[in-house]
Amino acid sequence: MRLLKPKEAATLPREALEAHVVSLLRGCRGLLALRSAHAHLTRLRLPRLTAAFALSKLLAACASAPAPPAAAASSYARTLFDQIPDPTAFCYNSLIRALPAAGAAPAPALAVYRLMLRAGSPRPNTFTLAFALKACAAVPAPGEGRQLHAQALRQGLEASAYVQTGLLNLYAKCEQVALARTVFDGMAPDKSLVAWSAMINGYSRVGMVTEALGLFREMQAVGVEPDEVTMVGVISACAKAGALDLGKWVHAYIDRKGITVDLELSTALIDMYAKCGLIERARGVFDAMVEKDTKAWSAMIVGFAIHGLVEDALGLFSRMLELKVRPNNVTFIGVLSACAHSGLVDDGRRYWSIMQNLGIKPSMENYGCMIDLLCRSGLLDDAYSFVIDMPISPNSIIWRTLLVACKSSNRIDIAESASKRLLELEPHNPENYVLLSNLCASNSQWDRVSYLRKKMKDSNVTAVAGCSSIEINGYLHEFVVSDDSHPEIKEIRLVLREIADRVRRAGHKPWTAAVLHDVGEEEKEVALCEHSERLAIAYGLLKTKAPHVIRVVKNLRFCPDCHEVAKIISKSYNREIIVRDRVRFHKFIGGSCSCKDFW
Repeated sequence: MRLLKPKEAATLPREALEAHVVSLLRGCRGLLALRSAHAHLTRLRLPRLTAAFALSKLLAACASAPAPPAAAASSYARTLFDQIPDPTAFCYNSLIRALPAAGAAPAPALAVYRLMLRAGSPRPNTFTLAFALKACAAVPAPGEGRQLHAQALRQGLEASAYVQTGLLNLYAKCEQVALARTVFDGMAPDKSLVAWSAMINGYSRVGMVTEALGLFREMQAVGVEPDEVTMVGVISACAKAGALDLGKWVHAYIDRKGITVDLELSTALIDMYAKCGLIERARGVFDAMVEKDTKAWSAMIVGFAIHGLVEDALGLFSRMLELKVRPNNVTFIGVLSACAHSGLVDDGRRYWSIMQNLGIKPSMENYGCMIDLLCRSGLLDDAYSFVIDMPISPNSIIWRTLLVACKSSNRIDIAESASKRLLELEPHNPENYVLLSNLCASNSQWDRVSYLRKKMKDSNVTAVAGCSSIEINGYLHEFVVSDDSHPEIKEIRLVLREIADRVRRAGHKPWTAAVLHDVGEEEKEVALCEHSERLAIAYGLLKTKAPHVIRVVKNLRFCPDCHEVAKIISKSYNREIIVRDRVRFHKFIGGSCSCKDFW
């Protein structure tokens, strides 16, 4: 557009000058262009009211500028705001919006909100609250968000669709799904796509898979068309559930509806196929991506790692470095996990050094991976020293990792230290009591076992049951140990008897040491036969025929005896069985497992 000269600007009416400002800013892309436009408008020596208008429009443009440098944009936005003599609600809203958009924490945005309240005029409006809530959701900051919710109630602004959507998004991202659902249910019948997507993603984030998928079906029923954001939530829910058939259907639905497959959705598909046991399909999605960011590379590396494909994981990491893609903490979770699954201690130490040399500050998960590697490799003293020397306080997962390692190495000294710290950190976590009880049971310390179980009962702490699920014809079937609730349990138990007979003929003797109860050998054998993973595998044999792959997802680690039995089943029935436990995948073919009995 043609730029005005100062003399020319002096002769134009206010409306024409404001039109020039709007036209000038419409063509700006990025912070540099905005600064250039600002310099031009300053040279025009605009009248006071027109200058204030220009500053407010510059501020609004700064808030919506594409990916500006965070610190520079925040500082510039604040400078613009401070030059406006009587800022309007629009100006306050633009500044609040600019601060989180620049990647800042919610504190600066909320400071501006408080400044507006103290000024008394103008009063916050629905947009003010919506932008402030968005800043809280980005971090996320649930405490500050609840205060804003209270403000909305006091000011009578809660009924606004903008505020409701902001609250829903905040609670969903803060994993407070009960509050999110309350807001969602309170919305009008014509809920926006943003609201549906936020609720589906909230359910998915906390692992409420059934609810996420059910809400997606409800969304379809009322005729709301999903977008790529919605589908990320649905795909992530399938990944958590290990629902491959449903995940495949969702992928086909995305293609059929012509939904844009952006970087985030492509990465979600990689994660879903990897976590559902179809690592080849995950690699296919990865290879087909025209553009790959750090998250996509990391998802693929983590996928290879949980499948025990160590060479693929480490090879892809090397390729990533060659292409100058900067890794992050998640990348190294995959790399270090790959090393842990194969006992590559020297390699793990080398990658740890690479991570630090790249200036990446290790996360708690990175420390956990390194400690897991040392523990799995029998280097318990090294692992314990590593924990003691950590610059951040170890979390409960790290102490539990040490405690599990103590069971096989019989290191009572480290076990006592780890158990003490564990109970200090999580005195009401049932998993800690079960772990300690199992450790004592493995050493036949039954008095100590009884004490721990009594303490659990007195403290009203309930153990987390082992649960396994299998997807049959698009529906998830869940089992717990000695489960009588399934409608086809009689048929399942007939299959279990047949399995027990074949396993016995194969020469396997039940590893009753895995049953940590002070009962007879016969009772222990019965208990092993009805572990959740064995019930799920039996149901897979009952409902499917070869070459259909039996895919099971387990919430805890694989039972050692069930692992051995699964190898025998795969050979005896000539069936491929894939089990995803809490740590990794186990792929059974012809009597062997992909983990090579190292997990």
